[in-house]
Amino acid sequence: MTFVIISHVLHKVNADGVSAYAPYVGEMNVWLKHVDKVVIVAPVIETEPTAIDLHYKHDQITLKPISAIQFTSVSTAFISTLKVPYIFWRLMQVCFQADHVHLRCPGNIGLLGCLVQILFPKKTKTAKYAGNWDPKANQPLSYRFQKWLLSNTFLTRNMTVLVYGTWKGQTKNIKPFFTATYKKEERVISKVRDYTKALKFVFIGSLVAGKRPLLTIQIIEQLIKDGYDVSLEIFGDGILKDDLQAYIIEHNLTTRVKLLGNQSKPKVKEALKTAHFSILPSKSEGWPKAIAEAMFFGVVPIATPISCVPDMLDYGKRGVLIEGRLSGDVTILKKVLGAPQSLKDMSEAAFQWSQMFTLDYFESEIVKILSGS
Repeated sequence: MTFVIISHVLHKVNADGVSAYAPYVGEMNVWLKHVDKVVIVAPVIETEPTAIDLHYKHDQITLKPISAIQFTSVSTAFISTLKVPYIFWRLMQVCFQADHVHLRCPGNIGLLGCLVQILFPKKTKTAKYAGNWDPKANQPLSYRFQKWLLSNTFLTRNMTVLVYGTWKGQTKNIKPFFTATYKKEERVISKVRDYTKALKFVFIGSLVAGKRPLLTIQIIEQLIKDGYDVSLEIFGDGILKDDLQAYIIEHNLTTRVKLLGNQSKPKVKEALKTAHFSILPSKSEGWPKAIAEAMFFGVVPIATPISCVPDMLDYGKRGVLIEGRLSGDVTILKKVLGAPQSLKDMSEAAFQWSQMFTLDYFESEIVKILSGS
């Protein structure tokens, strides 16, 4: 089987092969174990891999570089528009070669892939929609268009669309799905944590406005002011890093809040084993892996009620749902912190629920999709 991947994810090439963002590649490597040949169509940047990158594992990989496109300003929109015809043609070429076409959505390249796939109704296809599939979500027009097109079984044929969450009124090609990070063998015995002493929070995610890392720091800052013995470790990098560091210094939080940057999977794993809470007050998510990974080790998740998050947290039984507003979130957390037994119950419920979402189970589901069963 020739498996074609169409993605907006930035790729890197060095002597060790092709690499990209680790959570994405880790997931794709599961798919690639069951195909003969891989063709990747994606933007390429000329930098060395970092701790957050991972190499594809396959001995028959061909990378077809295309330009990244964006429409965030008049100038970038003009330049990107000029690039679109060539990218469209490039995508058509690889689809002719494919036995299976795999789209990564949402994104600008994914949008073009959604359009190109219409021309190949007999090809077997999958699309992984990694964003928020909630039909009622307020999203950019391009995202809503991709969701509409992927759901249109007249224009989009012979395709399984993998989405996060179960939503009413979906077409027959929409399949509720999940993602995973850890293998069955990495399961640990549920650890009973002490919620009456020093409490460790972790934030895992990109340091960008949409993830609200500053709000996370401010929540911890207010809890400290109110007399709580709390600390925060922030894993991730992004354009807000310098601003966050400046805020930490200015507000005398250096002993309680640490910016640790991008770290390897083993280091994050070790942090989760000792953390009490994983906090992610994000504005938009699909299936937040940072939350699911934390739950795998019995960490109580704290997150905003977006996408399938309420279902993941069983509407407050497996974690804490917050509002994304400082005063309201601090009030919610102070109430929760006053009930240590309830937190132990949440931790155990989060742990038990997450144990089913292993890489082993994920792979078995991928095999079913690829085999058409």
